[in-house]
Amino acid sequence: MADVILETKGLTKSYPMSGGRELSVLEDINIRVREGEFVSILGPSGAGKSTLLRILVGLASPSKGEVLYHGIPLAKALPKIAMVFQSFALFPWLTVLENVELGLKSYGLSDNAAREKSVKMLDIVGLDGFEDAYPRELSGGMRQRVGIARALVVEPEILFMDEPFSALDILTADNLRGELIDLWLRKIMPIKSIIFVTHNIEEAAFLSNRAIILSHNPGRIKADMFIDLPHERDKNSRDFKYTVDRIFTILTKPEQEVPFLLERERYQFLPHTKIGAIAGLIEMVHDKGDRADISVLASDLSMEVDDIFPLIEASVFLGLGEIKEGDFIITDMGRQFSDADALKKKELFKATALNNIQLLKQITQVLQSTSKRRISEDFFLEILANHFTTEEAWNQLETAIDWGRYAELFAYDYDSGELYLE
Repeated sequence: MADVILETKGLTKSYPMSGGRELSVLEDINIRVREGEFVSILGPSGAGKSTLLRILVGLASPSKGEVLYHGIPLAKALPKIAMVFQSFALFPWLTVLENVELGLKSYGLSDNAAREKSVKMLDIVGLDGFEDAYPRELSGGMRQRVGIARALVVEPEILFMDEPFSALDILTADNLRGELIDLWLRKIMPIKSIIFVTHNIEEAAFLSNRAIILSHNPGRIKADMFIDLPHERDKNSRDFKYTVDRIFTILTKPEQEVPFLLERERYQFLPHTKIGAIAGLIEMVHDKGDRADISVLASDLSMEVDDIFPLIEASVFLGLGEIKEGDFIITDMGRQFSDADALKKKELFKATALNNIQLLKQITQVLQSTSKRRISEDFFLEILANHFTTEEAWNQLETAIDWGRYAELFAYDYDSGELYLE
């Protein structure tokens, strides 16, 4: 069995909140990365993917647990690691060659040695002839090639990549994925393992031989699966589509049901999506016979598979659909909802939302218990702030307001920032 290069034991990351509470972002993460593995880390927004990567690289510290590099605590080890960022992170006042040389010079290499290695690496990533160009002269894809060259030129043992292609157009990103996997398979790169954060399921299935899937709020390991597909991988093949469906099914599998919010410490995490989009998805699948392959459905909607995830997750939460064997299936409630007229839709949504969405239930109960039947949004934001970041607390309340208004559970006064019963 290949040697373990990187390992986490009981890794937890939390941040202090008001009232002495803590917001847990990652909880009890246990991972072993062996030589020869291309590991993708996936999860919905808020799963802590980038936070985990920063801890593994050593740019942040865990609140509990430890990161081991060849069995030695990372803080005491001398790891040979490098990172490629989503935002390219190039110095605009340096040329392409100077950006790549920078890492080598920090290791104490002479100018001549650093230049020779950098020129050779730029040639490998397809930037021969652009050594004296500045980042502003390059396209997004070429700038990311510079970022990859800068990471590889220091000959790291592990290469970390944080959604490196997400800022690029579809064709450029697809081209760079192909080149990355080609360099990896041909052993042109001196690295032993790659740890790759992505929100793109197809990207993970295309590149990696192992996928670690995180849940959110807080991030925990939901699944750790091997992807046993030969390279080069055909995205239209049955096995590839099955792998994509399998990952998607794991991602969308609901967490254990949580009782009423006021009685528990953690909140249900609402996907950020509008009612109109949910209704459109339900009606589309209903027209297809109440069942649709998720990857085919995403293609029909001209969406990435991971972009449709919040819509499907919201539908599952609301009891309008379910996931089975990579397919999205409309439930009896979903069929009734799809067939109903506008007024009946509201009635059905109101019933299923109160039954399944805990934040809506809480808001309604609080409003019913106040004499004025009216309360400031700040009341709920303060409660949510104990469980989410400030930005996410507002996102959660905004989603609940959108759903609650549609169901006519309550109204919202934008000027005063108050929720009220009509």
